Amino acid sequence: MDINWLATIHHDGSKRYVSNPTPRLNEVVKISLRVRADAPIQKMYLRTAPDGEEALTPMTLAQADSLLQWWEGDLPINEPMTHYRFVILADDGVWFFSGQNVSDDVPLDETDFRILADYQPPAWLSESVFYQIFPDTFAYSGNSRTVDDSHHLYAWGEPIPEGASHFRSYYGGDLPGIVQHLDYLAELGVTAIYLNPVFTASSSHRYNTINYDEVDPFLGGNEALIALRQALEARGMRYILDIVPNHCGKTHPWFIAAQADPTVQEAEFFTFIQHPDKYAYWLNAPALVKLNYQSAELRRRMYQSPDAIMQKWLRPPYSADGWRVDVGNMLGRQGAIQLNREVLQEMRVAVKTARPDAYFMGENFFDASAQLQGDQWDGVMNYQGFSRPLLAWLRGLEIGEAGFQPVITSPVPFSTNALVNSWHTRQAVIPWVITQQQFNLLGSHDTRRLRFILQDNEALLRLATIVQLTFPGVPCIYYGDEIGMMDAQATAPSRGCMIWDSASWNHDLLNFYRDLIALRRNSLILQQGGFQMLAADENIFVYQREGSTDLANPHLVERMIVVAQRSETAHPASYLPVAHGGIPDGTRFVEHFSGQQAVVENGYLPLPEQPQGATLWEEKH
Repeated sequence: MDINWLATIHHDGSKRYVSNPTPRLNEVVKISLRVRADAPIQKMYLRTAPDGEEALTPMTLAQADSLLQWWEGDLPINEPMTHYRFVILADDGVWFFSGQNVSDDVPLDETDFRILADYQPPAWLSESVFYQIFPDTFAYSGNSRTVDDSHHLYAWGEPIPEGASHFRSYYGGDLPGIVQHLDYLAELGVTAIYLNPVFTASSSHRYNTINYDEVDPFLGGNEALIALRQALEARGMRYILDIVPNHCGKTHPWFIAAQADPTVQEAEFFTFIQHPDKYAYWLNAPALVKLNYQSAELRRRMYQSPDAIMQKWLRPPYSADGWRVDVGNMLGRQGAIQLNREVLQEMRVAVKTARPDAYFMGENFFDASAQLQGDQWDGVMNYQGFSRPLLAWLRGLEIGEAGFQPVITSPVPFSTNALVNSWHTRQAVIPWVITQQQFNLLGSHDTRRLRFILQDNEALLRLATIVQLTFPGVPCIYYGDEIGMMDAQATAPSRGCMIWDSASWNHDLLNFYRDLIALRRNSLILQQGGFQMLAADENIFVYQREGSTDLANPHLVERMIVVAQRSETAHPASYLPVAHGGIPDGTRFVEHFSGQQAVVENGYLPLPEQPQGATLWEEKH
């Protein structure tokens, strides 16, 4: 197969192509681009826009051999965000290469590669593998629990009767129960926990907070969270909390006071259409009362003051390692009032003031690119940039309002090009350092379980998991997926009780997860390396991760190649073109799971027959 020379152009934000991906302001970084050896390039320029004016800086051909040309140029980092593209004068015309790809027309600035100045990523994040826990249904410690007459406490795993309110139904999971099972999580290999809300509320999901300053006594109270933090710390693990600053429960004291007296200060925290009973709330849920960030006092209490809610829990004795912010796409937005950017920027400053290495992550089911430019989120739950395109490729596209019940369902899966373009487009419009901090998940408390979505097809489940653990970003496993849990019931189906009877576990699957998590944790390539698509066919896609395995020697490059195949019909043995990935002849790869070996010859990697699923090829010297 002859690959057009334009398809061999590659650059990303990883250290092999950017000498320092996190530079200081006024530092000069070296930018590199590779292309195949016979590319008919006459000249190349770095195009930047300092203070809004176009600048063209000549690049030099720094290295050339029988396989590759390497072009280099100096890029002054003289703005908080420096964006750049490549302008290539070649025998066949002028070409532009930006984050979006190669084009013969001038691309938009929003698709430029971009580097942030003075940006400090949480240093611990790249090595992390998260595990999401829904507190009520993960583990029950055995401590005595009672609920009032308006709620019901069920035996562990007992089905909730049809018609009963899931939100008022409890199984009794608590924080001491999590502590009792931390050794299980350590053996799985996870290094950090994402906890769904733990603050006092009148529901089992706890997204209708009635006291941001108190851990729900039903979960064990504030002392239980301190004990959990200490137990995690003893194992070298971290945790982030879930907060809902967009709305609160209608029995929150702020709202009760505001309803009782429109002149109290708390009344400005809400939007009353007609006092006291007509007010703004989240979507179609009057129990979730919308908070109005036009109020300076609300901002002070929620995040700005040193003792504010979002600073308090990041400091000792709780020492949470960050926040997941619920419905971050809607925060501060209310018709004519559009304060999302302003509030998120202020929130970020407050969070980083309380804890500079905190992970500030938001929920956004949709296009979060405007919030991912370094001044707001560190990352978001990466539905649109990772999981939704992948799952649409595996089983068909679903589109639903607010990310919940699908309104549009297509039985026709995404084409491979649609998948690749979705991933590429969303990576192209955010800085690489942010791409590496995206929260990559395959399922959550708001979605169906992965095994249900894939109709109990374990080959596809393993495919999706291999991609998740090898994709740029921070992976998160949803509790129970690693043992093969399925959706439990019609209401809130993915929130079923964790199965602790090991006789009911899928042990082969559990070992598979342990193996992949260990690989991720021990691989600098997967944590920090570059990303390049190598091939995309009707039922198959291939990408490589490349980078140095030695931070002191960035020229010592190694690679991993992932081959994903969705069809039930095995893909026949084939020759995968890899020269355009900068992979020289003689490079030896070993498949991680089977031990099969293959060596690159004449620019191709010979691959054996590929059954449904994914293979993972590691370069071996």
